[in-house]
Amino acid sequence: MELRVLRYFLMVVAERNISRAAEKLHVSQPTISRQLSDLETELGVTLFERGQRSITLTRAGEYFASQARQIIELADKTVANVQHTHDVSGNIMIGSAELPMMASVVAAITHMRQTAPKVVANIYSTDADDVHARMAAGFFDFGVVLEPTDKTDYDFINLPGTSSWGVLVRDDSPLAQLEAVTVHDLQKQPVIMTRQHGSVERLRGWLGSSNAQLQVVATYNLLYNASIMVSAGVGSAICLDGIINTTGTNLRFVPLAPELVGYASLIWPKARQLSPAARVFIDAMMAAVGG
Repeated sequence: MELRVLRYFLMVVAERNISRAAEKLHVSQPTISRQLSDLETELGVTLFERGQRSITLTRAGEYFASQARQIIELADKTVANVQHTHDVSGNIMIGSAELPMMASVVAAITHMRQTAPKVVANIYSTDADDVHARMAAGFFDFGVVLEPTDKTDYDFINLPGTSSWGVLVRDDSPLAQLEAVTVHDLQKQPVIMTRQHGSVERLRGWLGSSNAQLQVVATYNLLYNASIMVSAGVGSAICLDGIINTTGTNLRFVPLAPELVGYASLIWPKARQLSPAARVFIDAMMAAVGG
């Protein structure tokens, strides 16, 4: 079923006469008659009751006309939006913690490359505290942060997917032989701890007791450098899964027990007026997450 045929059909519906519809469409009457006949054959229903001077819609034809109008309106709106956003240019700055849920943001950027190729997306990897600070200063347009976070002054989109907290260890670590790591297991090992405030608070909750103490030998804000320390034997890094690819390395990720799961959101300040480039990105994000 082609949009062109739907337009023929709707013109005939409007004119109630194939000859007049053909004149307005600048096509021959036999062409329209053949297209309508093929359409009825494709649908397996009769759309028109044909008289000598005019035609009327059947009940199926009335329903199909209503749906066809919506299809054409949506198609025309989509084309208009694409043509409009295609000319939008500019830069957006996205500050992000290291999170596997960034995949949705990447999907949005890929989509935006098709609809608004002149918009450049800049990704700045940092921790959640810095995301909030730089967004307040106007340096970041958007931030990708791990939940929970205070979103009182922000608009936001919850990103799909989750990631499990666990421990990045060396293959020769006693923890590498475990299916999951408990608080008791960690208390016996040197630990490399994240410095991100929200993550620290969640991990403190996971410890389950104010008396539970870990032997923290180093801290990090980005996991890549922490993974180098783990590989060198400094300690085991508490982190999210899916950030460091351990294939072909001397590292292994072991989840925490009980399970601790991370969620993420894209946030931007409510009080700030969005640039055309930022609005295009939000549209792309909504398409990426199905919103």
